[in-house]
Amino acid sequence: MSFGGIGRRVLHSLIAFVGLIVAVFFLSRLTGNPAGLYLPINASQELRDQFADQHGLNDPLWQQFGDFVGGLVRLDFGTSLLDGRPAMTVVWEAVPWTLGLAAATMLIAVAAAVPLGAAAARRPGSRLDRVVSNLTLVTASVPDFWLALVAIMVFAVNLGWLPVAGTGGLAYWVLPVLVLVARPLGVLVQVSREALVNELSSTYVRAARTKGTSEARIVNVHAMRNAVAPVVTVAGDQAAAILNGAVVIETIFGWPGIGRLMIDSILRRDFSVILAGVVTTAAFIFVMNILIEFVYTWANPRLRHEDKAAR
Repeated sequence: MSFGGIGRRVLHSLIAFVGLIVAVFFLSRLTGNPAGLYLPINASQELRDQFADQHGLNDPLWQQFGDFVGGLVRLDFGTSLLDGRPAMTVVWEAVPWTLGLAAATMLIAVAAAVPLGAAAARRPGSRLDRVVSNLTLVTASVPDFWLALVAIMVFAVNLGWLPVAGTGGLAYWVLPVLVLVARPLGVLVQVSREALVNELSSTYVRAARTKGTSEARIVNVHAMRNAVAPVVTVAGDQAAAILNGAVVIETIFGWPGIGRLMIDSILRRDFSVILAGVVTTAAFIFVMNILIEFVYTWANPRLRHEDKAAR
């Protein structure tokens, strides 16, 4: 397996990871002193100074950043200002909810997108192809927040079929997943269709048809095997986008994931939880990027052949 692309992705991800951590640390400090949010309005200046000293907010900014980096190495981001628990404990309670939402969304998106893309690619320009292409173009373009509001109005308010927000049984998952799946489904159908159309017009497919190979085998075995690499890459990017951008959906649906936690922490200036949440999310995306490159290299026959030739 060739590791050139993997090494480049690791390097780029590390640079982005470091830049993100530095930016979030200093930007979070620009929101001001959180003492006013956690102390009574009539709290004395002495009490405010004591609060700031207790949480290291009176230290020079460079010293606060140094303490943060030292804590980062130990995975110790300090204590949540809101409830006094370790920040990582608070974040890890929210992580499974976001990961579960992302996993359910991508499982449905991939399972539906590949067959739809294959069906459209088998007859380019047909009525089915036009319908699938137009519908998925719309779903890939619709803003998540607008779709969430429409889904709530239709399925929760007017029809009363589903709960508006919160957590519980399977019914509470339907609307968040339905809204989140729209964009990756549309994008993956477009990508799988385009990749299969290109493969079905290639020389080896024409040769297989000349030999009498069935169309189903040509599409499902030969062409799909070569078209899967771009689909895998885009699916990984979409999964990372969900992890990174589920803030709006989690807030609208009252989902106790890391996105909603981050919004609450920003509003309350809970610096430790903000930084722990950003680092955790960035770490997941970093690992996902590496896995995407591994899977892409493994799934792409051309890269495997180039690697063998290089040896």
